[in-house]
Amino acid sequence: MKDKANVFLREETKFKTVKITASDKPKITEAVIKKWQGIIDIVAKILNIPSGLIMKITEDSMEVLLKSSNKENPYKKGGSDKLGHGLYCETVIGTNKELLIDNALKYKEWNNNPDVKLDMISYYGVPIQWSDGDFFGTICVLDNKENTYNNDFKNLISEFKFSIEKDLELLRDKLEIENALSKIKVLSGLIPICSHCKKIRDDKGYWNILESYIQKHSDASFSHGICPDCSDELYGKKDWYIEMKNEQENK
Repeated sequence: MKDKANVFLREETKFKTVKITASDKPKITEAVIKKWQGIIDIVAKILNIPSGLIMKITEDSMEVLLKSSNKENPYKKGGSDKLGHGLYCETVIGTNKELLIDNALKYKEWNNNPDVKLDMISYYGVPIQWSDGDFFGTICVLDNKENTYNNDFKNLISEFKFSIEKDLELLRDKLEIENALSKIKVLSGLIPICSHCKKIRDDKGYWNILESYIQKHSDASFSHGICPDCSDELYGKKDWYIEMKNEQENK
């Protein structure tokens, strides 16, 4: 997956490259899917329209991730259409802002778009993004009659957009935490250590020096130095050492 897609902006008659869900993003859980299904069903019911959708953008298509479950909805869950046709959702993602088309039949730029074939002549949609700006898709509503979608309806859809984006953020945070925890190894329990040489006995009965044992059983690594007490013990009678210590004490 290239993590990028080319969308066609119908009104500007040009393509635009956008960043989409990267391959390292988390999968959407069943619990989140269930919540989003409830959201899109509520939207369709309150707005009294035949179709509410949560769309997901891929490298080459717009995919129906979820659809309102009312029987009038002409779209199928899992259905998709190729990018480059100038779909409503392409413009939403390409411009990164809401799109309102009250009646596509009134506008030459929109009267032949693919959704008109399904009698979906009016559209309102907003983009859905991950917290890093990658586009996930859109949440949108469509009607088979002219519809201006009043401000109350727009605000409702915006609130659901923010709820969905918060879910995406939480999923991403959870994945990052799980990845971090998977890299952590913790030493626990009783560790047999020699009281004299400080070697540690492993499960097979072999005695290992302290550094080797810790490195094998954790992600820690060592950088070696020498403490002041050991320095005194090793070099305390050396002239150069005595001179160095005197210079340090006189500073």
